[in-house]
Amino acid sequence: MIDPSRLGPSQRRIALERLVDERFDVAVIGGGSTGTGAALDAASRGLSVALVEQRDIASGTSSRSSKLIHGGLRYLEHLDFGLVREALRERGLLLTKLAPHLVYPVPFVYPFRNRLWERAYVGAGVGIYDAMAATGANPLPRQRQLSHRSLLNLMPGLDPDAFVGGLRYYDGGTDDARVVTALARTAGREGAVVATSVRVLRILREGDRVVGIVAVDLESGRELRVQADVVINATGVWTDGVERLVEDPVRDVTASKGIHLVVPGNRIEASAGLITRTAHSVLFVIPFHGNWLVGTTDTPWDLDLAHPAASADDIDYVLAEVNQLLARPLGRSDIRGVYAGLRPLVTGGKGPTTQLSREHAISRPAPGMLTIAGGKLTTYRVMAKDVVDAAVRERGVAAGNSRTADLPLVGAEDWTNLWAGRGRLATDTGFTLPMIEHLLRRHGSNIGDLLDLIAARPELGRRLDPEAPYLKAEVVWAVESEGALHLDDILARRTRLSIEVKDRGVKAAPEAARLVAPVLGWDEATVAREVEHYTLRVAAEIESQTQPSDHTADAARMGAPDVRTMGH
Repeated sequence: MIDPSRLGPSQRRIALERLVDERFDVAVIGGGSTGTGAALDAASRGLSVALVEQRDIASGTSSRSSKLIHGGLRYLEHLDFGLVREALRERGLLLTKLAPHLVYPVPFVYPFRNRLWERAYVGAGVGIYDAMAATGANPLPRQRQLSHRSLLNLMPGLDPDAFVGGLRYYDGGTDDARVVTALARTAGREGAVVATSVRVLRILREGDRVVGIVAVDLESGRELRVQADVVINATGVWTDGVERLVEDPVRDVTASKGIHLVVPGNRIEASAGLITRTAHSVLFVIPFHGNWLVGTTDTPWDLDLAHPAASADDIDYVLAEVNQLLARPLGRSDIRGVYAGLRPLVTGGKGPTTQLSREHAISRPAPGMLTIAGGKLTTYRVMAKDVVDAAVRERGVAAGNSRTADLPLVGAEDWTNLWAGRGRLATDTGFTLPMIEHLLRRHGSNIGDLLDLIAARPELGRRLDPEAPYLKAEVVWAVESEGALHLDDILARRTRLSIEVKDRGVKAAPEAARLVAPVLGWDEATVAREVEHYTLRVAAEIESQTQPSDHTADAARMGAPDVRTMGH
């Protein structure tokens, strides 16, 4: 029997047939955190659900965030207490019940430049943050005030003259793309039909009412006609483009670009992350699987949405800001990777993007169609619940209440016992404890499936790249069970080689292609094309990061062909 939570090639073939053969209660457009969350919410209520994504799971904003599950401490400045309380509740659910294998505590320091007012002001704000968190599931320690000496003990890499003390608090960290992959697989487990590389071409209508979509399978060029009672547009920064298909866009979504630099963990001496304000944005230094993420920017973006580019100016800005804090400044030679993501902000006027709302909004561009826009990764479940509630009302047929607050994601099963037994598992399998912890933190209870792959093919127990912990078994698993269809999916999202190693995964690409070719049915020509595409993609990305402006960076990044549209 086929496991419905596994998103492999055979499941995709079945999904494509079901898309055209069945009529669905709900069709969701968009495979990011909001779309997969909505598909899971609807399917778990017993509704029939189709989810289509034009590229890969989490290929847009949902794989290019700051990798945080957080309450939005900085929103307290705007007195956005409702949003903070909501986000803290969701953080607690993800840490304790929904995805404890994927979300973990991260200590942060907020350093003080002023000895008196800042300590009182920020301390009071974090006190409110902690108090709000304490009203729900909150396994994280409360804030702790730090003297100058304590601050430097925790973060020796800071410039000792830059700060007079600080405050330590905790938030949640994650790999965003893995959360969304788990959401898509959990939606499949609950009965949703999930198909990636499916681009919507038209909206089907009967009179004024939307009754489905017409899409194209980008892998074959086949046109698909999908019938549904309600269509949910959950496409983030692509929202306006989808709404134009019904010729009645009712809300603009503004894209704001945020970039992050990835630097090796040994380059900044610290045992906690850091958050501080700059003149134009918030500066994070975030621990992430042996590296540091340093960002971010907050600037309007109106160029290519699929491949936003970080310019030299962006990189120089982030380096200049972080180097004001460090005893040993970072240089370009320290950067392992760079990525840019787009925040889908609900337009609230003509002001700068930093002033637009991070909250979500639901609109009805036409009868039978709903749009969900805005929000952030942490509150994906609330957004999903709200839009499915609206879809149930739109459809006019009763359905149960949302169940997702009590529905652990794939991989979360028996997490406490699995984590407690990791030492014994390392001894039994012969893997090091850090490798077992790596597999558990990425796959949770699916670790048994990975170990079974390795038992059957011992060569899969070796690393794909010596500079990163990913095993070859994880590459095979990515295409057998996690919906990856191309090298880019594997090296940029199922693993993070595209930002975590100096060559950005180019050396590993031929071996990864060889491993997945039998599963995906690739011949030698396809393997060569995939490796060439990935190599060109990396070269274009690196070239874009030398360009002075958004326009020249975008032109350079778009110099690489898109593997999903080549030949179709």
